[in-house]
Amino acid sequence: MVDTDRVTGAVKELAGKARGAVGDLVGSDRDSVEGRARQVQGTAERVYGEGKDAVRQTANRAADVGEDLRDSAESYYGRAEESVRNAADEAYHYAEDAYDNSGRYLSQGRRVVAQQVEESPLTSLLIAGAVGLGIGLLINSRR
Repeated sequence: MVDTDRVTGAVKELAGKARGAVGDLVGSDRDSVEGRARQVQGTAERVYGEGKDAVRQTANRAADVGEDLRDSAESYYGRAEESVRNAADEAYHYAEDAYDNSGRYLSQGRRVVAQQVEESPLTSLLIAGAVGLGIGLLINSRR
């Protein structure tokens, strides 16, 4: 949208130029000077209107950039939120699986240890003694 000062300034500038030319043509100094003054006034008004147009366009561009930035930020926020939710869901399912399977693993471990003790009771006793001695030495060395 073109500013009205820009249009009226251009019209005054053209009218002043015409009046100055007519004054020069007929030899009227008064018309020539008034025409040049009106031309300068019209030029100033046109330039003022162009400046207002430039400010308006810059403000519109800044608003557009601001909207684009807001849209991008909302998009990144949405994707980040979704990623966090997905990671939390995965962690929950992993913990749930570990909890559900822990009883089974404990039971299997007990069976394996019991089987080893049955098959080799002396070796199991020596291993248990060595582990006990190692723990005792560790505890005693920290004092």
